[in-house]
Amino acid sequence: MEPPLSVSRPPKRLPSAPPRLSVSDTPTAPSRLAWLDALRGIAALVVAFDHSSYTFMAEFRRELMPQFNTSRYAIMVFFLVSGYIIPASLERRGRIRTFWIGRIFRIYPLCAAAVTAVLALHLAGVAQIRDDFGRQSAATVVLAHVTLLQEVLGTRDLLLVLWTLSYEMAFYLLVVALFTVRLHQRSAAVAVTLGVFAAVSGTAGGMVASSALSGAIGTGPLIVFASIILVVAICCASSGSPALRVFGGVLGGVLALVLVLFNGTVPMWEGLVILAVMFLGTVVYRADTGRSSWWCAASTAAVVVSCAVGSAYAHSRGTEYTRRGWIVAFLLAVLTFGAGLAWRHRRIPRWLTGLGTISYSVYLVHPVLLAVIDGLFGRWRRDEVVLEVAFFAVLLPLCVLTHRCIEAPSQALGRKLARHVDPPVKGTHDERCAQAPPASS
Repeated sequence: MEPPLSVSRPPKRLPSAPPRLSVSDTPTAPSRLAWLDALRGIAALVVAFDHSSYTFMAEFRRELMPQFNTSRYAIMVFFLVSGYIIPASLERRGRIRTFWIGRIFRIYPLCAAAVTAVLALHLAGVAQIRDDFGRQSAATVVLAHVTLLQEVLGTRDLLLVLWTLSYEMAFYLLVVALFTVRLHQRSAAVAVTLGVFAAVSGTAGGMVASSALSGAIGTGPLIVFASIILVVAICCASSGSPALRVFGGVLGGVLALVLVLFNGTVPMWEGLVILAVMFLGTVVYRADTGRSSWWCAASTAAVVVSCAVGSAYAHSRGTEYTRRGWIVAFLLAVLTFGAGLAWRHRRIPRWLTGLGTISYSVYLVHPVLLAVIDGLFGRWRRDEVVLEVAFFAVLLPLCVLTHRCIEAPSQALGRKLARHVDPPVKGTHDERCAQAPPASS
């Protein structure tokens, strides 16, 4: 789920030209950071298997899910990786404007291509899509998806996997908010606070219905209002005025928190856990780059994990088996991230890092392929292992193609535009932040 992004170590640790973080951004990424691509690749495969099991492995899925929620496992790994990467990218650049340019050109082109493809295939009668949008007009559905906040704006996702991008966008807004008010180094405090709020949100979560804001003011008006706020927040945060940067950053952060807390389709406690997990990834990044201690990272992890497990156990409305499946998935996701961190200095197989390169394509293309299969053939009632393997045999080469034809060119264009809008500034990140020249954000 988490799209690849580039980042570098602090200049003190690496005085030479800083390398890129992800092989998804450049084919010569250093092996010391390949563990993140490997985790992305694994998570993408698990998500694709989780969704394809509905079609090809129904019997196996019924046995597995009560014990291990494969979908939640994969997305928690993605969220931890995002937490490690995203704030590092913003701080490395020191420019909010170029950060948003990078995110837009990284996320939107393939997302738009996937949605357009599934809609075209649906109109051609060869794909099944979710079309239960209630009384929402096509314009409001499109607008909600353009913001990437559709999941927390009361709009069903055109592709099931898009819901995680709404929480990614909320995280971006919060990271930018902290950056503008110079609190971006307080990731541990933010993660712990969100985790504790998740643990104590049972009463409030029980009183706040799903998509409460949409029910109160209407989905359409909420989408329009939130879209305007989002545009104003990003534009102001990217401006040359320090006062406007702070205003825009805080405005976007408030918008993200309000929507996640009071209009998400997942329970309030889980929305808070998702944000806490991403900030936990940031805490690990700071420890790994020497900007904080490993003791701080371990303590933060202990609090966040305890709060998440306690929240799931106390507030989950599902059966005991459903609750167990979520908790097991969450703990295994944390352990997987920890294992990747422990192996970060070892050589990672190239096929695994290569899988990480196309992980975003795997994440967005597999539901399109499944929509075609379900539309043409339906779902099998018995396990069909051969068909499951054949599905991945078709999916992976297709994702290599979409990466080369859509992802890579759009990322290159985004980097070119970012260099044109904000030429690189010499000096360390701390120096750039201290100077905070108007054109740098």
